[in-house]
Amino acid sequence: MARAIRAVRAALRKRLPTANELVYDNYNFFVIGYSPTLRPSDSFVSLVADGHGVRLAFYWGSRLPDPAGILLGSGNQNRFIRLESARDLGKPAVEALIRAAAAQGKAPLPTTGRGTLVIRSVSAKQRPRRVAAEPKRWR
Repeated sequence: MARAIRAVRAALRKRLPTANELVYDNYNFFVIGYSPTLRPSDSFVSLVADGHGVRLAFYWGSRLPDPAGILLGSGNQNRFIRLESARDLGKPAVEALIRAAAAQGKAPLPTTGRGTLVIRSVSAKQRPRRVAAEPKRWR
């Protein structure tokens, strides 16, 4: 898993050199968001990893054009793509989604310079991780 995360991160860093990388723990996921600002909510694409694999998540994915039909998810906002490897980022449909997501972002990516890496701590107000629920006892 660590090797896959590093490979996808390197490919995204190469593709989005001026974006800030915002690293944080989001409930049950390890996330690296790519943003023109230092606000996680401005991230237009994120590398998301958990025990099931590595995905590319689009914060406003429900608004993205997806003629190839590769986006997964059914929520009001977020959509994602399961990645088999970092090579998936080079597929034309994936590249088009990344371009479209960057274009619809709240702020444009800087045209020069290099983005910064920000590691955010886990919030004290964060909801607890999901645990298996105990069976209810009926009286």
